[in-house]
Amino acid sequence: MCGIVGYCGNKPASGILLEGLRRLEYRGYDSAGICVGTDTGLKVIKKTGKIRDLKAIVPEESFGHNGIGHTRWATHGGVTDENAHPHTDCSGKISVVHNGIIENYNQLKDKLLAKGHVFKSETDTEVIAHLVEDIYTGNLTQAVRETVKHLKGTYGIVVMHYDNPNLLVGARNGSPLILGVSDNEMFVASDVNAMISYTKQVVYLEDGEIISITPDGFEISDFHEKNISRPINEVDWEFESFEKGNFEHFMLKEIFEQKESVMRGMAGRLNINLATGHLGGLNMTNSELLNIERVIIVAAGTSFHAGLVASYLLESLARIPASAELASELRYRNPIIQKNALYFVVSQSGETADTLFALRELKRKGAKVLGICNVVGSTIARETDGGVYIHSGPEIAVASTKAFTSQLVALYIFTLLMARMKDMSFEAGSEFAKQMFSLPDIMDKALSKADEIKKLAKKYNFARSFLFLGRGINYPVAMEGALKLKEISYIHAEGFSAAEIKHGPIALINEVTPSLFLVPDDRLREKVISNMKEVKARKGKVIAIAVEGDKEVAQIADDIITVPHVSEFIYPFVMIIPLQLFAYYMAIELGRDVDQPRNLAKSVTVE
Repeated sequence: MCGIVGYCGNKPASGILLEGLRRLEYRGYDSAGICVGTDTGLKVIKKTGKIRDLKAIVPEESFGHNGIGHTRWATHGGVTDENAHPHTDCSGKISVVHNGIIENYNQLKDKLLAKGHVFKSETDTEVIAHLVEDIYTGNLTQAVRETVKHLKGTYGIVVMHYDNPNLLVGARNGSPLILGVSDNEMFVASDVNAMISYTKQVVYLEDGEIISITPDGFEISDFHEKNISRPINEVDWEFESFEKGNFEHFMLKEIFEQKESVMRGMAGRLNINLATGHLGGLNMTNSELLNIERVIIVAAGTSFHAGLVASYLLESLARIPASAELASELRYRNPIIQKNALYFVVSQSGETADTLFALRELKRKGAKVLGICNVVGSTIARETDGGVYIHSGPEIAVASTKAFTSQLVALYIFTLLMARMKDMSFEAGSEFAKQMFSLPDIMDKALSKADEIKKLAKKYNFARSFLFLGRGINYPVAMEGALKLKEISYIHAEGFSAAEIKHGPIALINEVTPSLFLVPDDRLREKVISNMKEVKARKGKVIAIAVEGDKEVAQIADDIITVPHVSEFIYPFVMIIPLQLFAYYMAIELGRDVDQPRNLAKSVTVE
C-alpha cells in the first residue's frame, strides 16, 4: 500500500519521480503527487486518479534536481487532491511523504493547532510536516530525529526542506524504506521496483533508523544519533522482469511464468540421488529438524491458502501435526508457543504488516521462526531465524499467482525433507522428487487450456456470485480460486469444503449461482461427485475442473475443464491454473482493471 520515491542528483527530478511512481502503481493507490525543489521554492503537484493524470499536469520543462513522490492509498481522509501526498508545513518550505499510520495524530494535531499551525488536509501525515517545522532550527536530520520521537504507529517517511536543496532525510519504523546508490545521484523508495531502471545497488533500512541523502553519499544513524554502517547489496532482478512483454496484463504474464518460476524455486533444492530436499537457508541441523513436533504456518491472503495446502501435506507425508494461522488473528490472540514447534511466516513481499507483526510477537515469546518470501532483503527475510527465498521473480499484478505456486514449491520441498527423516522410504521420496521435477511440463499442459477457459468466462459472465468447492488438499485451492475471482472481477465468490455444502451453503444454490468443483482423481473423488449431484438436483449450474478422460464428471457437469492426471498431492499445482485463468478472463469480460483492482494493494503494509 502506498509508495514512496525520492531523488537527488544532477538530472531533472520530475521525470525520474514520475517513472518511479509508475513502477509503484501495482502496490495500489488512489492519488499521487510529487514535490520538486526549485530556485524559488518547493513545487508540489498532486492529483487523485492514476499516474497518467498526474503526469498530464506536470510541466515538461525541467524545474529542479531533487524531489520526492508518493502514491496514496487512503486511510485517513477521503480521496481528494488535498489529501494526496506530499504534504507541506505552514511555510511551504518543508515537504513530507509517508507510508503507514500515525496512531496519535489527533493528539499531535490538537497541540499544533493550539500553537497556531494551519492544516490543509484530513490526513495523519500532515502532522509530520508541522512537527518538523515546529522543531527545525537549521538541521533537517536532527529535526526529523526529534520529530519521530513524538510519533506512535508505523511509518516510512522522506522529508525535504527548501533551505537544504540537495538533502533528503528518511526515517523508518515498520514500513519499508530502501536507498538506491549510483554515481553522483541517490534514490530512496519504499520498493526497489521504483529505482530498478537506474540502479541495482541498494541499502535496506531497519526500523528505528534515519538516513540522510545527498547526491554525493549517505549517512545512516538511529533515533538516538548512533552512526550505523550498512553494506550495499545488489538486486538480482532484471529490468525486463518489470515489463509486460507481449502480454496484455502483468497478471496473465505471471500466470504463464509459473512453469519457469517453480523451476527456479526447485533449482538446487531437490536431490534425486538421496530422494530428499535441501534448504540451506533454514539454518537448522538435521538433528534440530528431527526434534520438531509441530509446524505452524502464519500468513495472510493467498499466502495463507498456500500454508493451508502445506498443512495437509505435512501431516499426510511427514506425519507432523501442522496448521495454518491467519497472521492478523494470531498476533492478537496471545498465542501459546509450544515446545519444539517451528513457525513459518509466509509473505510474497516480505513486508506484509500483519505477518511482520505476528513474527515479532512470536519472536518475543521465544518461538523459532523461519520465513518464506520472494523479496531478497525484505524485513521478514532479515528478522527471521532463517528461511527460504521462493525466487519467483517480480510479481507486479496485485492479485498473486506465481508467488502462490512458488510458495507451495518451498513448502513441498520442506515437507519432503521432513518426511524422509521420518517415515518416508527412499523409493517414495524419489518418486515425489520426480513428480516435483515434472511440474513445469504438467503446468504447461494446464496452461494450454487458456482458450477454453476464455470461452467459459464469456458464458458465465452473467453470474454475480460463485461457489468454489474442493476436498482435502484441494479445499484451500478452492478458497484461493474464490479469492482470485473476487479480487479482480468484483464478483462475490466463496470457497468451501465440498462436504460442507450441506451444512448451509446449499441454501445459496440456484440457476444463476454457478458452483465450481475441483474433482481430482484421488481418494475423495466419489465424495465430490456426490456433492455435485446434490447441486444438480437443485437446478444449480456446475463447472468442473477434472482429470482428462473422466467421463462420469463430464456427464454431470454443465461445463468441464480438464487437467493432466498427477499424483494426489500434486493436484494443487494443476488445479490452481484454470482457476487463475478463469478469474482473469472473467475480469476481462467485465472490463475490470486486472492488474490494479479497486481498493486493493500489492504490499499491505498497514493493519
